[in-house]
Amino acid sequence: MSKTMVIRLALLLSVIATNIQAQQASPTLEPAVPQQVVDFYAEVMNAPPFQAADMRSRQIGGVLPLASSTSSYLSSAQVDYFRAGWEQRIAKDGQFFTAPKALGRILVIDYKAESISPNATLSYRYLANQDSENELYEPWSSSKIFAFTAAVAKVRQLSAGEFGGQSLAGNIPIADLITSIHSYEPFGLADGDSNAIATYFMNVAGRDHLTALFHDQWLLLSNPSIRFRGAYANKVFEPIDSQWHQGDKLFRVDYIAQSIDDLGYQSYRCEHCGLTGNKPMTTLAQAEWLKRLAVHERDPVTRLPYLQSEDVQVLFFGKGHSDIKHVDGGMLQGISTMLHHAIATAIAGELPSDPKKVLDEATQGQWRIWQKIGWGPSETRGAGENVVLAHVSLPHFQGGLEFTLAAQSAEPGDGDIYVNYAGIKMQSLLTQSMLELFAANQVVK
Repeated sequence: MSKTMVIRLALLLSVIATNIQAQQASPTLEPAVPQQVVDFYAEVMNAPPFQAADMRSRQIGGVLPLASSTSSYLSSAQVDYFRAGWEQRIAKDGQFFTAPKALGRILVIDYKAESISPNATLSYRYLANQDSENELYEPWSSSKIFAFTAAVAKVRQLSAGEFGGQSLAGNIPIADLITSIHSYEPFGLADGDSNAIATYFMNVAGRDHLTALFHDQWLLLSNPSIRFRGAYANKVFEPIDSQWHQGDKLFRVDYIAQSIDDLGYQSYRCEHCGLTGNKPMTTLAQAEWLKRLAVHERDPVTRLPYLQSEDVQVLFFGKGHSDIKHVDGGMLQGISTMLHHAIATAIAGELPSDPKKVLDEATQGQWRIWQKIGWGPSETRGAGENVVLAHVSLPHFQGGLEFTLAAQSAEPGDGDIYVNYAGIKMQSLLTQSMLELFAANQVVK
C-alpha cells in the first residue's frame, strides 16, 4: 500500500466523526464530500484482498491451546447446540467491545482448543458490543455463502453424496462459480455475475429450506424473524444443461428459473417484511453459520447435514477451480481490505505502511482471511450500509488465534456515497474491535 493511501486512511479515521456529525447537525444541507471518502471505496472497500506469503496449507484453523484455568470458553458438548435455547447457554460477553452501536454492530466468535492436537476439542466464546448480536439488519451480499452451502448440501442429499462442490454445473466448475461470487470478476469459466450466480444457488436450495436451516433444520436460532426469502437479481445464472457433471457421471439438478415462482419467495416489502426486507439476519445468525462451516472437520457434531469436507474446501479455497491465474479461489478471493487493515493495525499498534508485511511477519506468512462482504444504499432505510462476514486464522500470533466475525454498519443518507461513509465506519469499528480482542487474548495467554 502506498504512503499516500496510508495518509488517506489515517485522515479518514480521524475526521470521519466530524464529517458525520456535521451532516447530522445540518440534514438539509448537502455537505462537501472529502476526496478521501470518494477514494475509500476503490482503494480499500472494493480492493482485491491481500494474500499471505505462504499459501501451501489448506488447513482451516490456528488456535491457541485453552488454558485450564479459564472457564470463559465452552465446547459444543457443554453448550448442546441441538437443544433449543442454546443462545442462553453459550459463553458470551455482550459488552466486550466498547464501540457504540452508532458506529456499528459486531460479533466475534473466539476459539480455543484444549491442546495442539488436530483432534483437540474446540471451545468458543461469543463477544459483542452493546448486546447487538440479535438485532436484525439486511445482510446484502454477505449472505451468499449460505445460498451456496445450502444448495450444495441439497444436491449431496439428493444424489446420495455423489455430487457436490467438486462438480460442474453444466460445463462450469462449481469452484469457479463460488469464487466469482466473492471476487465479482470473471474467474475460470465463471462470468463474474455474482448476483445471478448466487440467485441460482438460492433457486436450487429453495427459500423454505434456506429459512428452515436457520431454525428447526440446523441452527435452531430463537429469533423467528430471521429468514432467507429474497433474491439478488432478476437474472439467474443458467448452466448449459440441467446436469451437474462429476467425471463421466451426470445428475439432474432442477432449479427455479424465476425466483418469484418459488413458493417461499417474498418480495422486499412484503406484508410481514418490515424495513429489514426479505432476508433479515443478525450478527449471531451469520457468524454461527460460518463458524460451523469453518469447524466442519474439527467439530463434526455441528456440521451442516449432508455437506462434505471437500465442499467446505471449495468454499474456503476454491478447490477444483479452473482459473490458471490463481492458486486459490473461494472466500480467499473475497474483495475488500478493510479487515486486513484493521488486523494489521491492531498487531502493529499503529496504521502500518505495509499491512500485508505486518500480517506475514506476525504469522510466519501463514495468516488467512476468508471473507464475504455486502453493501448497498437502502432507499427503504435511507442509509448506506456495509456488512463483513469473515473467518480469520492467525497462526503463531499470540500462540495462534482463530475467530469468526460478523459486523454491520450504516450511515443515514440517500445516495451511493453513504455506502462509502458506512464503509469508513466499518473500518473504524473493525480496527477498534481488533485492538480490544488482541489485548484481551494477550492477557489470557
